[in-house]
Amino acid sequence: MDADASGGSGAPEDDTGPPARPLDAPRDGVPDLVETPARLADAVAAIAAGTGPVAVDAERASGYRYGQRAFLVQLRRAGAGTVLVDPVPLPDLSTLARALGGTEWVVHAASQDLPCLAELGMRPGGELFDTELAARLAGFDKVGLASIVERLLGWQLAKEHSAVDWSTRPLPEPWLSYAALDVEVLVELRDALDAELASQGKAEWARQEFAAVRDTPPAPPRQDPWRRTSGLHAVRSRRQLAALRELWTEREEMARRRDIAPGRVLPDRALVSASVAMPTSAEDLAKLPIFSGPANRRIADRWLGALARARKLLDDELPPHALPGDGPPPPRLWKDRDPAAAERLKVARAAVTALAVEHRVPVENLLTPDSLRRLCWTPPETMDEASVAEVLGALGARAWQVDLVTAPLVAAITADPTAE
Repeated sequence: MDADASGGSGAPEDDTGPPARPLDAPRDGVPDLVETPARLADAVAAIAAGTGPVAVDAERASGYRYGQRAFLVQLRRAGAGTVLVDPVPLPDLSTLARALGGTEWVVHAASQDLPCLAELGMRPGGELFDTELAARLAGFDKVGLASIVERLLGWQLAKEHSAVDWSTRPLPEPWLSYAALDVEVLVELRDALDAELASQGKAEWARQEFAAVRDTPPAPPRQDPWRRTSGLHAVRSRRQLAALRELWTEREEMARRRDIAPGRVLPDRALVSASVAMPTSAEDLAKLPIFSGPANRRIADRWLGALARARKLLDDELPPHALPGDGPPPPRLWKDRDPAAAERLKVARAAVTALAVEHRVPVENLLTPDSLRRLCWTPPETMDEASVAEVLGALGARAWQVDLVTAPLVAAITADPTAE
């Protein structure tokens, strides 16, 4: 978990309170790492005997290892204390999930951690409380764990190990202490946020949002994931796009085989520069930044082979400049393609932004930009509240969102622009 991530919009931070107290050591000490089936069975029994919600967290090795799997799982529950589990020797933690049954999970930024926990057989069997999402709905400017713990509980969490390589073994004691602290006060933080949301009349909003996060199925594999390469805009021709695709695929296979993050094999900017230049020899390849290093000189034939495959493709085998979308075109094109839709989007955005400010909720949490664009590009035949509510519901908007935005959207879109 990144203890210092921030985001959201709404109420300004209150910096007038007393200085935060450092929280630099778990109150019960650093627990021993659970690394064997026998120790896991003991942990399962302890967690099952606990009471109340359970705090859950996971640490990944983003930027170091291939993929987003968990390299440490932390749990804390009243009566059970904190449990730190190493999923490397224990890749099946379904017994932990079963022991929790319908217990409420408290997670910070659940959409980040739930996928890697699911790979281990851990899925919430009851309600979910996402402390980051709760802070967004409460209108906090900073929603990182450290920020909201300091704001609501008056504790200052350590941050120095948030971006370390959690695949390191053995895990250093200071890292384990940091990991234990991530769940130390999570349930207490949940209670404070729950009270804040209730005082703002947003408890039901939060319940619906948490359920949506919990119940959202895994995203399907992305089509043409190589198109997410940073700097893609510099690749102009379809032949160069084919070169980028081949280089990206080669890098992906090397990263998977070596179990390292793709960017550690070759950064995106190197893929782009080679795709644009399309060198045909090791000498020309080495003239490009990064490829001149000894590591890439040793595997130059891999990169040249990828470029050669791209050059051999027939014209009708080259990738298109862009994938056909299933939604509206980019908003920058609307004024030329459909001026009426562009005007609808303009007034609709203004209406949603005003609502977001009024209710101290980030605009994107009030209604996703994609849903708003789809509504404005292809509006219902009859622009009334019933029709708009039906469209938004079909697009995945929650009931509280539909209730809040429908009437203002209809009023804005159907207003006479010439009226005073």
